[in-house]
Amino acid sequence: MNEPASPRLTHIGEDGSAQMVDVGDKSETVRIAEAEGRVRMRRETLDLIRTGDMKKGDVIGAARIAGIMAAKQTANLIPLCHPLALTKVTVEISPDEALPGLRVHATAKLTGRTGVEMEALTAVSVACLTIYDMGKAVDRGMEIEGIRVLAKSGGKSGDWRADQGGAD
Repeated sequence: MNEPASPRLTHIGEDGSAQMVDVGDKSETVRIAEAEGRVRMRRETLDLIRTGDMKKGDVIGAARIAGIMAAKQTANLIPLCHPLALTKVTVEISPDEALPGLRVHATAKLTGRTGVEMEALTAVSVACLTIYDMGKAVDRGMEIEGIRVLAKSGGKSGDWRADQGGAD
């Protein structure tokens, strides 16, 4: 009976060097990834953001645009990522009184040969960093946390959701 192949890092060559994965033989499929993150802050900071009273302006609007722009630049930021022709990127930012802070959710989509998890993660990360940048004048203690992939679909490995547990 054949044993399944051992998991391996796809970006490491047989000689141990970093490499870009060849996706040329993969089938083009619709691929979607969702990611999330949070920015924890003082309640007073959240109130200023919600009322639009931050000195730098509309924090949520600026962070949304920054996240979308970042997703489109992922291959320029992450060395072994393929440049992708994204067909859609959304960034949703919502207040969460329980944190207190802001929750960031991003979705990236394309029809192509490789997944868009890195683009969704980049969108969330840069949106969170933008929130920090715009709020640091009143709250340097803000914390960025919980950045992770929530779900992915498409490709040979199919669908995966974080709530299913375990690694892909």
